[in-house]
Amino acid sequence: MDQDLAQKLLEKTKSNFNRIASEFSHTRRYLWPELVNLFRGYIKYGESVLDIGCGNGRLLDLYIGMIVDYVGIDNSEKQIEEAIKRYPNRVFLTGDALNLPFSENYFDKVFSIAVLHEIPSSELRKKFLQEAKRVLKDNGLIFLTVWDLRNRKLLSLKYSFLRLIKRSGLDKGDVFIRWGREVERYYHVFGEKEIRKLVKEAGFDIIEMGVAKKEKSKKANIYLIAKKSSLSL
Repeated sequence: MDQDLAQKLLEKTKSNFNRIASEFSHTRRYLWPELVNLFRGYIKYGESVLDIGCGNGRLLDLYIGMIVDYVGIDNSEKQIEEAIKRYPNRVFLTGDALNLPFSENYFDKVFSIAVLHEIPSSELRKKFLQEAKRVLKDNGLIFLTVWDLRNRKLLSLKYSFLRLIKRSGLDKGDVFIRWGREVERYYHVFGEKEIRKLVKEAGFDIIEMGVAKKEKSKKANIYLIAKKSSLSL
């Protein structure tokens, strides 16, 4: 993907989330119990945690009743406002996931829930993971989820239509999904093979990977837990 287009899509995503922040927060009040169950065995009291693309801060559901040094970061100012409303005693920052304002080897854990699929272009997705790795301590863990949209026929048709009308510059797997009547959101449709390759190339060792299906719903997420090797550069 052309990087000028990628930057425009990043700005569009930020603008979209500022427009729909309140409504979006209402639909994302809790972290999926299926993900909580998968991740809970890895978390510890007192650890330092970065939540990239934190939205309204719902990841904190994972740490209920625990002492944790938590920082949430999101590029949407309105999303951060929603997070502060919910958790006024936690630290939330407006910032860029591609240029994190933290020193190297700072956090024990990095979480990114349903964010990577909103990053346009393979180059920027790689940069996203490299930044996450930079701020992780050696042997620290990253927790990623992306929407599993592979079996949604309508998305395949949508993608084909976009190609037919020559919406230039899109990569294979890029789609746009409407939110309400006015907002059209960019997504990259990942398969497990693609995300596994991307994470390995960024210098992580994969510990666990799979598909988490939401109970009584057709929705699903590909999830991945990986470790920053002390030997990674």
